[in-house]
Amino acid sequence: MGRGIWFGISIAIFLLVWEAVCRFFGVPPFILPPPSAVVVSLWDLRASLVGVHLWATLQEVLLGLSISIVFGISLAFAMIRSRIVERLVYPYIVISQTIPIIALSPVFILWFGYDLSGKIAVTILFTFFPIVVNTYDGLRSTDKEMLQLLKTMGATNGQIFTKLQLPSSLPHFFSGLKVAATYSVAGATIGEWLGASEGLGYFGRRASGNFQAPALFASVLLLSILGMLLFWLVGRIERHFSPHMKTKGEQQ
Repeated sequence: MGRGIWFGISIAIFLLVWEAVCRFFGVPPFILPPPSAVVVSLWDLRASLVGVHLWATLQEVLLGLSISIVFGISLAFAMIRSRIVERLVYPYIVISQTIPIIALSPVFILWFGYDLSGKIAVTILFTFFPIVVNTYDGLRSTDKEMLQLLKTMGATNGQIFTKLQLPSSLPHFFSGLKVAATYSVAGATIGEWLGASEGLGYFGRRASGNFQAPALFASVLLLSILGMLLFWLVGRIERHFSPHMKTKGEQQ
């Protein structure tokens, strides 16, 4: 059986055990609601959860992730092209990750405000590092002998980049993008926790304050599904653009 089938079986067993524990031990719903209550709450609140809050969070995730991709790739390429840029910028990229991201999030909200730009800024804070570092490492991993061969044959910098550096860096880039895709959901959620009027993070915080555990778990479920879908989508794109991954998938 494929991995998807095994995953489905494990999820089904987990939900059945969860439901049985809640009912057999009489766990109060405001502490741990059974999965059936979560599904009912998700259906009852579908217009608000999916039509308003999921859409708001999705906007923040996609915009923040897109900006991180553009600037991450650009900065990685600039560091590869210029040793001065690398020495000036790379240490600060590393230092930015030594400070707990959750501690920097309120600062970004203070700078960019409580509107959409503030949530996007927090999402970028979560997603920028894995993209720029993995892309930079991928560009650095270019075969030196092949690089010298292309230069000897008179290849231009553009040809070297498109024919050698870019293909060799794709596996590293997509590895970083997979991490960033899942982090983007956490970044958008934290931004909404700090201050928002819509979004799944805002909805979950409000439900928690009102002791509406089924509604809270419903928002968490949607966030989990969103993160898994983004990870799956990046994997599909990776298999399409990376010949190595495509060949590996065909062999399996």
